[in-house]
Amino acid sequence: MATKLQHQLLSLQRMEATEGEIYRRLAKKQKNPSNKKILLQIAEEEGRHEAILAEATGQTVKPMMWKVWLHSQMAWIFGLTFAVKMLERVERDASTEYRKLGYDDLADEEDSHEERLIGLLEEGRLTYIGSVVLGMSDALIELTGALAGLTFAFGDLKLVALAGLVTGIAAAFSMGASEYLSTRSEKKDTNPLTAAFFTWIAYLLTVFMLVAPYLIISPETPPVYGLEPHVLALVCTLIIGIVVIASFNFYVSVV
Repeated sequence: MATKLQHQLLSLQRMEATEGEIYRRLAKKQKNPSNKKILLQIAEEEGRHEAILAEATGQTVKPMMWKVWLHSQMAWIFGLTFAVKMLERVERDASTEYRKLGYDDLADEEDSHEERLIGLLEEGRLTYIGSVVLGMSDALIELTGALAGLTFAFGDLKLVALAGLVTGIAAAFSMGASEYLSTRSEKKDTNPLTAAFFTWIAYLLTVFMLVAPYLIISPETPPVYGLEPHVLALVCTLIIGIVVIASFNFYVSVV
């Protein structure tokens, strides 16, 4: 077998072995029977692909354990659906490679079978994306404006941080209560308490991230690009706000 072809097949074989191990590990941690079944089906499919490639290469390969660990952590932090779809995004070129190498059946299965299974995944936290968006967007709008005003009014990092935290924490509880009443009155399928919790925690986490520069930057910090410490903290807060928006948009686009 030509060296280049051997390398391509081994790379695909290792990818299938890694994906299969990831899906099996994710399945073990699932309490939802439907999700568990879907993940085991995908793992079985990946195992069959690996076996076909092993016949062609005449070699056995081991999963890339760093990748297995990474996706396991992603599932724990960001949710199962995000981890699975990120995995498929990373490996989406596999079907193209299979077609180039003449494995059309495997390519078709990569294109349709796995996507169909992934589409069946059910994850409770995705139901409350709207509540998370509400908490995060309100915190970004309200607190960023408040911090900007406090920064130029007081010019004292610690005082601005304290005022920002008090304002933000109070507003977080207010938003959580509003979301609870809103969800309850609309009689949605979602749990009002859970919706309120997601709104509250999203608001609170955003508050801590936006206030963080005022707690980290020292008043004795020399001017950076001509910016005094309190102005530098405000600039950092604005940058954090942009990063939060971009990160969440990416998350929503994936799931």
